[in-house]
Amino acid sequence: MTRGTTVRDELGTRLKAFEGRPATVAGVGKDPVNAPMIRHWCEAMGDTNEAYTGPDAIAPPTMLQAWTMGGLSGHRGPTDQTDRTGYTDRTGYTDQTDRTGYTDRTGRSGRTEAYDDLLTLLDEAGCTSVVATDCEQEYLRPLRPGDEITFDTVIEAVSERKTTKLGTGYFVTTRTDVRVGADLAGTHRFRILKYAPARRREKPPRPSPVVNRDNAGFWEGVQEHRLLIQRCTGCGTLRFPWLPGCNTCGGPEWDTVEASGEGTVYSYVVMHHPPFPAFDPPYAVALIELAEGVRMISNVTGVPHDKVRIGLPVTIEFQAYDKELVLPVFRAGREAAV
Repeated sequence: MTRGTTVRDELGTRLKAFEGRPATVAGVGKDPVNAPMIRHWCEAMGDTNEAYTGPDAIAPPTMLQAWTMGGLSGHRGPTDQTDRTGYTDRTGYTDQTDRTGYTDRTGRSGRTEAYDDLLTLLDEAGCTSVVATDCEQEYLRPLRPGDEITFDTVIEAVSERKTTKLGTGYFVTTRTDVRVGADLAGTHRFRILKYAPARRREKPPRPSPVVNRDNAGFWEGVQEHRLLIQRCTGCGTLRFPWLPGCNTCGGPEWDTVEASGEGTVYSYVVMHHPPFPAFDPPYAVALIELAEGVRMISNVTGVPHDKVRIGLPVTIEFQAYDKELVLPVFRAGREAAV
């Protein structure tokens, strides 16, 4: 057995010892189940089920975890006193904490240190990155507006050492039991991967666009540093991206006009995750409205990603990524970086 294998086995054994230990004891939902949160959830999900509205409304079952979350400010009681575990009860007592769980002088309990200790061990072993992998929920009782929930969380399982495309580490599964009074309303299992990031290989080349008979003329123009737009010869409508026929009149005949290359940012997103091997996030991807009236998607260069704004003036630039690949991007003026 190699020395490295011995270290891994020792770490795995230490991690396995956390299985069955409580992570939260008698946690209390920050807010009662309530209609506004249900409405926001349904609007975000596009769920129009009538069961979630009206005087007899229930909460969508998939909201189970939402009622246990503490938000950005965490779980705090009316006294606004929080101990080092992040737990505050309604009495304000926070001074009785041991290594297996939190208990204040009233007998109430909350978040323990076990989960933090587990994550610290993984961090110290180089597993400093984390990604949520999946969750499983079981519903036993509908939640209704006005219900106040309590919950207990246990560290249910720690996997053996696993190697993934992201890196090598351990899957950690927690199980949270959500209750209303003495009734078990549901169970939520949440799994993360704590891992040491894999070493990055040499950056691969930028992916090339798919060129076919419908858009070949556009890419030939790009090679010549010309931005060509299709124009229907039947009705004169400009169109982009290139298509075999006109969306306005249905005519199949067309010619091209060369765009001036001037435009503005109509909309944009900033890509952070997931990272693609050939790209360096964060970067801005924008929908550019050209002076000619059509829109196209491309990158915005010349300014940091956080300086990109709707209405930002941009100008076409043809960027070569290798001997064969040339792509149209849009550069913002220097004044935009200020």
